[in-house]
Amino acid sequence: MGFLTEAEPERGVAQQILPGIRRLVARNPGIMTYHGTNTYLIDDDDGLTVLDPGPDDPAHIRDILNAAGNVPINRIVLSHTHHDHLGALAGLKAATGAPSYGFQRPATRSFTPDHKLADGDSVAGLVAVHTPGHASDHLAFAYRDFLFSADHVMSWSSSIVNPPDGDMQAYYASLHRLLDRNDTAYLPGHGPLLPNPRALVAEMLAHRRKREESILAAVQNAPTTVAELAHHLYAKQDPMLKIAAERNVLAHLIKLRAEGIVIEHANIWQAI
Repeated sequence: MGFLTEAEPERGVAQQILPGIRRLVARNPGIMTYHGTNTYLIDDDDGLTVLDPGPDDPAHIRDILNAAGNVPINRIVLSHTHHDHLGALAGLKAATGAPSYGFQRPATRSFTPDHKLADGDSVAGLVAVHTPGHASDHLAFAYRDFLFSADHVMSWSSSIVNPPDGDMQAYYASLHRLLDRNDTAYLPGHGPLLPNPRALVAEMLAHRRKREESILAAVQNAPTTVAELAHHLYAKQDPMLKIAAERNVLAHLIKLRAEGIVIEHANIWQAI
């Protein structure tokens, strides 16, 4: 697929991405996070909106505050409640007093947003687009003529769909929803800005369908387990990537089960 790469960004520096929008990459690089989580600082008439405060890291919180300077941070918006996006929220709220905004039904029970957002709600020019799949509480945000796509569509890699909160049926539906839009670019939760995003969205959907066809063919050939399927279909050596591959396979199988195509008994999957 047409994924993008970029040089490691300068740490602690908020880079101008588009007029009125800066990106600050958190210091949490990894095999699942690329160079780190993107925190966006968005100019508004009354100050700044922070989109995705990032991981629980005092250095990253200091970076956000330093980037804001004398401009007040008036709101903190969350795309979803995975720890690498939510972790810094408490520290940033304590430092700024800014209220939080997030999906009305958070997937993380310990978090309740100060302001609950539903699909289509707007805050500081950001229009919430509910895109479950990677996470049930995942929101993308339309802004001007582009989209903050968070972790649903990233420029550097595909997303993990990890049951039970991750849902492959919902992931497919959200990809279809994005294909019906005409955003000129995506600003993802990890990695660089993605121009002409619909081409990659279409590739991702086709890739998932092909993977699902391979999973179904294997199950039709003989009853099998998730681990056996992942080993057969994914050439992953890193332990974390092996786990991610197994979770994606499980998500596909759960989707196929919901569609009445496969069944599972005692962790053995087979075609109906």
